Amino acid sequence: MFHSRRSLSVRQLWKQRCITPSRGQGEGAPSNPEDLHNALRPAVHQILKKLKDEQLCRLLEAVESRGRWDCGCIWLPWEARGGKQVLPPQVLLCRLYRWPDLRTTTELKSLSHCENFWRRSGDATSVCCNPYHFSRLAAPDTTLSRGSIRDGHWCKLAYWEHRTRVGRLYSVSEPSVHIFYDLPKASGFCLGFLGPEPRNERVRRTQKKIGQGLVLSQEQGEVWVYNRSEHPIFVNSPTMTTFCARGQAVHKVLPGYSIKVFDSEKAADLSGRSDLRDGPCDTHSVRISFAKGWGACYSRQFITSCPCWLEILLSTSK
Repeated sequence: MFHSRRSLSVRQLWKQRCITPSRGQGEGAPSNPEDLHNALRPAVHQILKKLKDEQLCRLLEAVESRGRWDCGCIWLPWEARGGKQVLPPQVLLCRLYRWPDLRTTTELKSLSHCENFWRRSGDATSVCCNPYHFSRLAAPDTTLSRGSIRDGHWCKLAYWEHRTRVGRLYSVSEPSVHIFYDLPKASGFCLGFLGPEPRNERVRRTQKKIGQGLVLSQEQGEVWVYNRSEHPIFVNSPTMTTFCARGQAVHKVLPGYSIKVFDSEKAADLSGRSDLRDGPCDTHSVRISFAKGWGACYSRQFITSCPCWLEILLSTSK
């Protein structure tokens, strides 16, 4: 009976594989994901054989919920060996369930709620292979000083609908915060609790797309955003781009991707400049729109035209 139950879990896990090409930001996505899956099948089944029954159940719960439930870490012994190249288990499972065009661990970033995030890389003899304990890097690096935290918080959050701010400012003192609209099992900044049901139909439609929202985290002096929703988010930060005649660039971040949104060195450089062509600029603020973009490439020229957006006000040292 137990053997049959385990076999059923393995079959269900194989059925949950990603059947469409990754919408990754780089080239190299396979034209036929099924061919890739068939090539990965032997290695994936070797991984599944090594997992205990409880781990298999947790992995199945993670992939069936698409990360909506945090099922904890799923540990597997792993040591990088020289000679023949073998993909690490976290890369294999992330390719199978999330990004078919993923190539190496350098494209992945452990999330702060994963135990793997807090371990030294040189000490690791096992790795977490929960594919929803990772995000994919959206852009190369470009840091917030620990000394900038004051009054018990390192940033405040404001939620806007078009030109109207909804609800109170939300102070963040923990290293990371989950920002979402309405989830039954989640803690953090719930946007759905901030005000009455909006009358604007565009706002209501966009709210439905926020879903699992995003995670904002301060990690070793850097500020990152991880897109947990099933729709893109759009990010603008003065420290993420150079200034030009047409203003600041807006970065599209796909589901499952992370991006660094603040760099203190760039902020210090920009604070003394007088040639910013986009009007007054707060170098310690970040703006994020859910599902809808704005700027030179979109019909909405300003973020105030976006139905649902977030303003992140970073604390600065005195």
